[in-house]
Amino acid sequence: MKIICIGRNYIDHAKELGNDIPTEPVIFMKPKNAIIQAHAPFYYPEFTNELHYECELVLRICKNGKYIQERNASNYYNGITVGIDFTARDIQNELKKNGLPWEKAKAFDNSAAFGKFIDLAPNFDKKNVNFSFNKNGETVQRGNSRDMIFSFDHLIADISKYFSLNIGDVIFTGTPAGVGECVVGDELEAFLEGESLLKVGIK
Repeated sequence: MKIICIGRNYIDHAKELGNDIPTEPVIFMKPKNAIIQAHAPFYYPEFTNELHYECELVLRICKNGKYIQERNASNYYNGITVGIDFTARDIQNELKKNGLPWEKAKAFDNSAAFGKFIDLAPNFDKKNVNFSFNKNGETVQRGNSRDMIFSFDHLIADISKYFSLNIGDVIFTGTPAGVGECVVGDELEAFLEGESLLKVGIK
């Protein structure tokens, strides 16, 4: 199983972090041990002083493929949910400043949480998926797939140029504006079309 992640896929989020708008998908990966097990709390890492949440739509891959054409891409995913890409922002900023990879800031143990997957119906409108994210009961992020720079199908086609996709892989498709810091004691909750699919407590 691979966890493939897309950075800077919403214009407003790229701007809020002072990043350029990408002209092609920004791809990075997390290892399998980045996944938080179901119903397990998230323990604040000792190596960071600035832990951020990033809520995202997450796709479930259902078919093996390589060099997938965008027109066929929808055949390769059959489930969607919401997830949290936890980021050690202080470490990421230091790594970026020095032109170094992001793994220590993005791919550490338990840095990926995602909820139960919703099976996609034949009439699923992939260009109009609403999701939101609450911190301690207050909505801090709202997003819709129509605002993505690169669509689901574009991402599948681009990723598969470089990495074979396999059944069970997941793709974090990028976060909208509104990312921010979380601390010990925070309760995080993510929603897809108003349905709560993920809850994580910070310990």
